[in-house]
Amino acid sequence: MRILVTGGAGFIGSNLVHYLLGDASRELGVDIERVVALDKLTYAGNRASLTTADADPRHVFAQGDICDGEWVGSLLREHAIDSVMHLAAESHVDRSIDNPEEFIMTNFVGTYRLIERFRRHLVETGRLAGGKSGFLHVSTDEVYGSLGPQDPAFCEDTPYAPNSPYSASKAGSDHLARAYHHTYGLPVVTTNCSNNYGPYQFPEKLLPLMIRKTLKGAPLPVYGDGSNVRDWLYVEDHCRGLALALFRGVPGRTYVIGGKCEMRNIDVVHAIIETVRELAPGIVTRPADELITFVKDRPGHDRRYAIDPSRIASELGWAPRENFASGLRRTVQWYLDNEDWTRKFEDGSYRGERLGTLS
Repeated sequence: MRILVTGGAGFIGSNLVHYLLGDASRELGVDIERVVALDKLTYAGNRASLTTADADPRHVFAQGDICDGEWVGSLLREHAIDSVMHLAAESHVDRSIDNPEEFIMTNFVGTYRLIERFRRHLVETGRLAGGKSGFLHVSTDEVYGSLGPQDPAFCEDTPYAPNSPYSASKAGSDHLARAYHHTYGLPVVTTNCSNNYGPYQFPEKLLPLMIRKTLKGAPLPVYGDGSNVRDWLYVEDHCRGLALALFRGVPGRTYVIGGKCEMRNIDVVHAIIETVRELAPGIVTRPADELITFVKDRPGHDRRYAIDPSRIASELGWAPRENFASGLRRTVQWYLDNEDWTRKFEDGSYRGERLGTLS
């Protein structure tokens, strides 16, 4: 297998690259000859997240934009790519509210240009009709909208109801991926995941932001009353699910991937504080309630997400290995052990500018 991972220097993408170069061959019985990590290196992409992968001769990094169809086509030809794992996306809801156009261009137009170039590549190389090629389209549970407290969890048949420019742009790309399978016979598999956490996550996201602020003794901002519920999934568990979906999934099918771990945001923040207190004794000196500050809720803030991963469990044998407590311990420990990686994000030196949102 020669695989292109888009968004390969991002949070989930970099973890996926490490998994493909590491345990994937042994666990899934596949021969991975090359992994090309493509990334535009916008604010959320960090080349340093792939430093350990650079030691593997099978790994290649390519900086570029999925919206540049000609360049993407040349990259597919140069590396004789068999399959694409498409993770490149603008993904932060707050940013989508402030600037929707970037999300439409990357998430929808970029997906179109990438999937069209991959289709042409398979036609040109005579591999569209069969073989080991595939296109994995990685999406989010946010395309399904918001759940009430007693509603059943999202599944593959849940109607789409996106509530933010981000989720709308991802919903559009999901439909496009589906259309390319049914219209052109492209071997597309789509996955929709719940909230991920773990190493290499951009510090504006909830867990790394709260971990860093807890370590600094800074106020912890929580939207609304903190009762919004999310389903949490450790990123390595997600990466195993993605690889299973690509290598063993049925083309044309969707698999939702979740940790079966629903928690209120306020409970997540309390768990972070207590885990930091345990792993870094003496740093947290104030009670949790003195650290937490409730702030005005974001517009259109979905109340609850939950995933029912029964299909990927029954068809592909996937199950999460980490519960929230064990995954959180691994995550907090990683940020404690990788202070330099996080500091360069916070001071902007990883891309030559200072970030003002993390103080």
